[in-house]
Amino acid sequence: MASNRRGTLGLAAAVLAAGLLLGSAAQAQADNALPPVQKSGAVEYLSGGIGLDESTAIKSASRHWPLSLVFSVQAAGKAEFASDVKLQISDAKGMSVLETSASGPFLLAKLPPGNYSLRATLAGKTLERKVQVKAGSSARVELVWPAGTNQGRP
Repeated sequence: MASNRRGTLGLAAAVLAAGLLLGSAAQAQADNALPPVQKSGAVEYLSGGIGLDESTAIKSASRHWPLSLVFSVQAAGKAEFASDVKLQISDAKGMSVLETSASGPFLLAKLPPGNYSLRATLAGKTLERKVQVKAGSSARVELVWPAGTNQGRP
C-alpha cells in the first residue's frame, strides 16, 4: 500500500513538472512572438499585432503594461483592426510624452501614473481620449473610427 502511494505521488509530481515545463515553454513562445520594445524619450512602448501569434502575445502581455491601446474601424456591425495610426500622448501639462505611428492594431506603453490625453489619427480622422494611468494597474483604451475611415488605403 505504501509503495502504491509513493508511486501515485511520484506520478503526480511528474505530471506537475511536465505541466510547469509546458507552461514555461508556452510563455517563452509568446514572449518570442512580441514585437520589439521601442523607446521614445523616457517612454518604452511596443506596437504591432499583425498575425495571430503576435496579437495573442500582445494581448497576454498587456496586463503587465500601464497603458494598452487597441485601434479599429467599425465595419458591418463589427470592428476591424486598424494599423498605421499616428498617435500622440500628452501628459496633464500638455507636454508630449510619446509620438509614434502604430505598426499594428495594438500599442502598449510604460507610462508613469498620471492623467494623459490621446490623439490618434487614421486616414486624416482624429479621435481624442483622456486616460488615467494608475500605479499597479493597466488602463485599456479602445479607439474605434467610424465605418469607411480607412477606405481607399492600401
